[in-house]
Amino acid sequence: MTDVSLGMPQLPAPDYPPEVRARLEADAAEIISRYPGARSALLPLLHLVQSEEGHVTRTGMAFCARQLGLTTAEVNAVATFYTMYRRKPSGDYQVGVCTNTLCAVMGGDAIFETLQEHLAVGNDETTEDGKVTLEHIECNAACDFAPVVMVNWEFFDNQTPESAVRLVDDLRAGREVEPTRGAPLCTFKETARILAGFPDQREGAVAASGGAGPASLVGLRYAKGENPHPRVVHPRPVSTRQQEEAAPRTPAEQPPAGHPSSHDAPQETSASDPAHPAGPTAEEGE
Repeated sequence: MTDVSLGMPQLPAPDYPPEVRARLEADAAEIISRYPGARSALLPLLHLVQSEEGHVTRTGMAFCARQLGLTTAEVNAVATFYTMYRRKPSGDYQVGVCTNTLCAVMGGDAIFETLQEHLAVGNDETTEDGKVTLEHIECNAACDFAPVVMVNWEFFDNQTPESAVRLVDDLRAGREVEPTRGAPLCTFKETARILAGFPDQREGAVAASGGAGPASLVGLRYAKGENPHPRVVHPRPVSTRQQEEAAPRTPAEQPPAGHPSSHDAPQETSASDPAHPAGPTAEEGE
């Protein structure tokens, strides 16, 4: 008969030391007071406990559950749903490389591969010195600055593999690094506390602001009744063939009437065919 180890049940999460718990309880009370329902404060409370240890621990989730009258299972379900909550120890600087479509084709994939090799880490792994955690992330909503790298959610625009290597080397060496736009860089724990809803106390940090690129603002300017430049990108050069096709033609050179391609022929749709008008979807059984 083969021995089967059933394992030991997981013990309850340890509590914070009394002085830490008292400090966090005061912060939690301030956060909860901002919401009409206590459970609505769960997301900022998770940021709060993340600011304490650098990731969301079992102790942190138990703390959130007690403050909000939730079960730890309910808190765990939220903490594991959002990637902004770290579930294991991570670095002082979360370096996220956008590998979504546009950033990827503009060089994001090359940046991520270069940083993996340079730092000797894989995705969602941390360097041995505990400084940098590397991860590939989805859209940063900054496509007009592609490829984009974010450090603790601050933008570093128009990156290359070479500039990204210099960036992480500076972070690990403790040299001052300035984001392309937005507030000055701070550690991941400090960022988490700001995301929990507490003001950034650093001089000039609040006044610093980001800015969208021209392509991002065209729609907004139209909505305000302004007249932005009609083109966001430079027109492409016209080829000789395009020039020939655009030249006036004699009647003998005109193509025959009709629709030689099914792609430009009108199709029988509810919008174009009176015999088949669009109408409400019939209920089942009608």
